[in-house]
Amino acid sequence: MTNYFRDYFGNTDDRMIVKMDHYLDIYAKLMADWQGKEVSFLEIGVYKGGSIRMWRDFFGSGSSLTFLDIDPSCVEFQLEGTTVEIGDQSDKAFLKKIAETYGPFDIIIDDGGHKMDQQKTSFQMLWPHLKDRGLYIVEDTHTSYWPGFGGGYRRKGSFIETAKSLVDQFHSWYTDQEEVFKFHAAAKQVHSVAFYDSMVVVEKEHKDMPFSVTSQNGKIAKSHKVVTARNRKSIF
Repeated sequence: MTNYFRDYFGNTDDRMIVKMDHYLDIYAKLMADWQGKEVSFLEIGVYKGGSIRMWRDFFGSGSSLTFLDIDPSCVEFQLEGTTVEIGDQSDKAFLKKIAETYGPFDIIIDDGGHKMDQQKTSFQMLWPHLKDRGLYIVEDTHTSYWPGFGGGYRRKGSFIETAKSLVDQFHSWYTDQEEVFKFHAAAKQVHSVAFYDSMVVVEKEHKDMPFSVTSQNGKIAKSHKVVTARNRKSIF
């Protein structure tokens, strides 16, 4: 099967692109349904500009493609059909302006500075501007284990630990311990959190209270008991 991203790496120009090798296979699967589609796309981190053409040629020609970097020289990498904006991804006012100008987005990729405050601030500010069924992707999350980036093994406040907490939060429909595990708004917004080697992918979905279904003799019934019941001793 053709892998667009591996093929691209064999046909680059003088604009360098850096990705972990296994990302190319992850993106081939993750982005399969988006290829050729017109999307609103945001990537944080330009570096040498190599990913700008990669994403421009991957998505449909009518797409809105925005790229952010803190280095003013990155403006020179802007291509027709793309926009490069200069600013700090930990600057809430800057991110707010970007979201209001170019959002909402179908896909957001954080390949920026990789520090904990940068990743968490960007997620906090941009998540509300991600469309329903959109993807929020954070690359190089191995920095969550590097103290020099504000991380460290199981360090509270690292992006990996934040993402782990998100798993709890979107399961908070089912709390049986409100005193320590309260309902969280993420339960109505997060469809999934996927952990890959050095990458976290959060899929958004606006949803109502989940329910179970039964079927007998072709008659289907639904129940919210799995969410509303308390002090359970049985799953039924």
